[in-house]
Amino acid sequence: MDIKTHWSNIYTTKQPTDVSWYQVEPTRSLDFIAASGIPHDAPIIDVGAGASTLVDHLLKRGYSDITLLDISGEALGKTRERLGADAERVRWIEGDATTVNLPAAHYALWHDRAVFHFLTDADARKRYIEQVLRALKPGGHVIVATFASDGPEKCSGLEVVRYDAETLHDTFGASFTPISSARETHQTPWGSEQRFIYCYCRHKAT
Repeated sequence: MDIKTHWSNIYTTKQPTDVSWYQVEPTRSLDFIAASGIPHDAPIIDVGAGASTLVDHLLKRGYSDITLLDISGEALGKTRERLGADAERVRWIEGDATTVNLPAAHYALWHDRAVFHFLTDADARKRYIEQVLRALKPGGHVIVATFASDGPEKCSGLEVVRYDAETLHDTFGASFTPISSARETHQTPWGSEQRFIYCYCRHKAT
């Protein structure tokens, strides 16, 4: 089964509230986005947005230029349905984060709490980071969350790569300046714990 079919199947057979990564309010992501200090009309992309509620909270907080990217059209469809009329205020892209055509030097902030730790192939990680470099404005902000070094080894039946703050920043490389990081113990809808690491860095202006 290819990766697109895998995620489409997940979102066809499960409700958004029944997946392990579901958050009623993505507090840690919202705090990092607020700390970036970007204007509310600055372009934000949420990579691997799935059916996350992040977009709901960003709209409520007044952010007005939001793009949601996911490989699963079914996942994006769930979010469109949930947002109702507010869906018209969002840009939607169905595609693979490592290969999709994104506008160059456009986004002020790149957010990902769903994709990077699934990239177990070094070439895929390289393509992902090249996408960030192309799509982000010089000086732009990057917030990436992955499973922590003591987090799960698999998710949704797929192998993942676990990180601590140092190894995640090192993977992104010298084109990015580390700003801060934070650990999170996420409680799944059925009460188990998953440990995440969030890293916030900036694309070095050239």
